Amino acid sequence: MLPLTLGSDPGAPLTITCLGAHSDDIEIGVGGTLLRLLAERPGSHVRWVVFSADDEREAEATGSASDFLADAGSTELIVHRFRESYFPWVGAEIKDAFESLKSGPAPDVVFTHRRDDEHQDHRTLAQFTWNTFRNHLVAEYEIPKYEGDLGQPNLFVPLSDEVADRKVELLMRHFGTQRSKSWFRPETFRATMALRGVESVSPSGWAEGFHVRKLVL
Repeated sequence: MLPLTLGSDPGAPLTITCLGAHSDDIEIGVGGTLLRLLAERPGSHVRWVVFSADDEREAEATGSASDFLADAGSTELIVHRFRESYFPWVGAEIKDAFESLKSGPAPDVVFTHRRDDEHQDHRTLAQFTWNTFRNHLVAEYEIPKYEGDLGQPNLFVPLSDEVADRKVELLMRHFGTQRSKSWFRPETFRATMALRGVESVSPSGWAEGFHVRKLVL
């Protein structure tokens, strides 16, 4: 396996866009990778967009993003209130929100949901991501859930023990509304990272996996 480096300069700050349907999606799918990248790339800018959150979940998203992005040079947090589980039927309004994301510096990488995700909200965001960011590196993250739709990632980010622990710690700390759900537990998140660690031969045994449709070298 050949390691890849983001950006034209391996040490330069990055511009990162993270898109999530719900308030915990970004953290579950790409939380460890963000912790690692921001520690390794001081001064990076992150635009963090959540598309569905009521008052309580917006507070959770804000607190969580603050901790996950503690090492960022600058951040932009955007929280929308599109109706959860109805994204395909409010697509015009969500498309307008995506159009507004075209402004600002071009991202080095866009993290979004998988196009083959069985959750209709996740799938809708993946489709709009590719409509909007046509000349960018797009990495589609994965969310474990009861549908059993995890695929075979082709991009892996190895994580240290410390980063894996921190990801799980922050997820369990910030999302009280989700802790009553049987799947929202440390074992779920550790199992996913452990599986991707095996597949990527990560020295620590932990990794996050992503699906990348196109790469230009």
